[in-house]
Amino acid sequence: MVIEKSNFSANPLEQFILLGKSAKGAACLELINQVLETPGIYVFGELLDMPSIKEVENTPNKKYWNTLNLFAYGTYSDYIQNKNNYLQLTPNQTKKLQHLTIVTLATKSKCIPYTNLLKELDIKNVRDLEDLIIEAIYADIIHGKLDQKNSQLEVDSAIGRDIRTEDIDVIVTCLEDWCSACEGVLSCVETQIHRANSEKNKNVQRKTDIEQEINNIKKTLKTQLQERAEGTEEAMVTDSREASSSGEKGKKPSKVKGGLKLLR
Repeated sequence: MVIEKSNFSANPLEQFILLGKSAKGAACLELINQVLETPGIYVFGELLDMPSIKEVENTPNKKYWNTLNLFAYGTYSDYIQNKNNYLQLTPNQTKKLQHLTIVTLATKSKCIPYTNLLKELDIKNVRDLEDLIIEAIYADIIHGKLDQKNSQLEVDSAIGRDIRTEDIDVIVTCLEDWCSACEGVLSCVETQIHRANSEKNKNVQRKTDIEQEINNIKKTLKTQLQERAEGTEEAMVTDSREASSSGEKGKKPSKVKGGLKLLR
């Protein structure tokens, strides 16, 4: 089953970034709660870096910071395993964290079995799972299709999540490996192009040689035909002369009557 949607909305995070610059105390906590609740916000690293938000980590309200950090980098299974460290999630927040968990799973595999999804998302039946996936697709969180025959989600693309500082080196290494692979492919392509051009030049030269040979054969045949025609014509003239000469010799002189010589 293919589900597509491609209309992207403006980034709703901007207003919270502006509010976060001056928010303190209870206002800061409410800001965090609203960010987690608001649809369309799936990155939180910029908020986590704000001084007013960082201060929350070292207060009795640390659960707010922990929960924001969970939405930035964690998964729903992290929440299930350590509920005491986080805020009690609302239905909308739960669904958002589940969507983000699908994104994380999509970075590891483009074909995610339903069994893995059911476990990671703590969902009891396939119908609810497919409804959640469809909502994620319509929210432009992922793009893909449900392979109901093979009970798996096939992901074409997904949004990016926040990146921890310690993960940057891994990303750089992956990009370097990718660049090296691209250079290897490029080298192979250039080699194939060189071979193809070389073969093309050989074929062109071969064609030119054949055409030249054909022209030479044509000229030779033409010359031979002309010589043969001239030889035939000369032979015909010679035969004609010989025939005339033989005729002259074969005639006998007749008697002369009245001064005329008659031929018999």
